[in-house]
Amino acid sequence: MGLLSILRKLKSSPDKELRILLLGLDNAGKTTLLKKLASEDVTHITPTQGFNIKSVQCDGFKLNVWDIGGQRKIRPYWRNYFENTDVLIYVIDSADRKRLDETGYELSELLMDEKLLGVPVLVYANKQDLLHAASAADIAQALALHMIKDRPWQIQACSATAGEGIKEGMEWVSKNVGKKK
Repeated sequence: MGLLSILRKLKSSPDKELRILLLGLDNAGKTTLLKKLASEDVTHITPTQGFNIKSVQCDGFKLNVWDIGGQRKIRPYWRNYFENTDVLIYVIDSADRKRLDETGYELSELLMDEKLLGVPVLVYANKQDLLHAASAADIAQALALHMIKDRPWQIQACSATAGEGIKEGMEWVSKNVGKKK
């Protein structure tokens, strides 16, 4: 689901290890997304109390995806995982409009951190399968994503449970790997 295309892109740099940081508020769907990327069952997901990591080894490449819990008490520890991040994937619960300001604040704080300077950002507007989900365009406008000028970024509508939109997001990631400052 896009992972192989990332690995193919990295063929020019054997022994390259790609570090992807997966962040967002609690209940946004980060772990479901990670399990879907790893082709695992997504029927029983429990809230992440620390972090999950999935590694994929293929043709000399190692892809590490770090899924860090999004509960308020855990967010101050996110910065402990910023070092050597190649891509930031930020997941938003599109149906949770009440927390749009909160998730926007957390994303803007991440983008201001010097350890993430220039790191490409993929925003997954998750839970598009739910009736009252805000569109990816509405979320991009509400979060003023168009103001991001210091790095490549993309917003991608998706449904982690259904697997829709994930591949398209990962294809964007594969095109933007290595463009960080």
